[in-house]
Amino acid sequence: VQLQACGGGLVQAGGSLRLSCAASGRTFSRYAMGWFRQAPGKEREFVAATSLSGDITYYKDSVKGRFTISRDNAKNAVYLQMNSLRPEDTAVYYCAAVLTYISGRYFATANEYDYWGQGTQVTVSS
Repeated sequence: VQLQACGGGLVQAGGSLRLSCAASGRTFSRYAMGWFRQAPGKEREFVAATSLSGDITYYKDSVKGRFTISRDNAKNAVYLQMNSLRPEDTAVYYCAAVLTYISGRYFATANEYDYWGQGTQVTVSS
């Protein structure tokens, strides 16, 4: 599967952005999806994950209540709605996919994912 992320940009603290990740192929519903981010000088970190149907989601503690991951299997897309953005959310955001046959499973570590998008820059000004 090939992934293409978009939707990043420059926003003031407290603002919102919605990231989208479009996937190629006809088996998108077989992939659990996740979002990760990498700030300058830091390691890539987990942000959010969702199961095959989107009914199970999991978040990094610092984004709980502010970010929402969702997916539309009919459109081969996964989204990350980011509200109440903070300067510390500034990073390049990546979507990722992993093939699984377990419907209720999510994945929260980078090395579990097989496919990665190219990243989209999110900058939050104070």
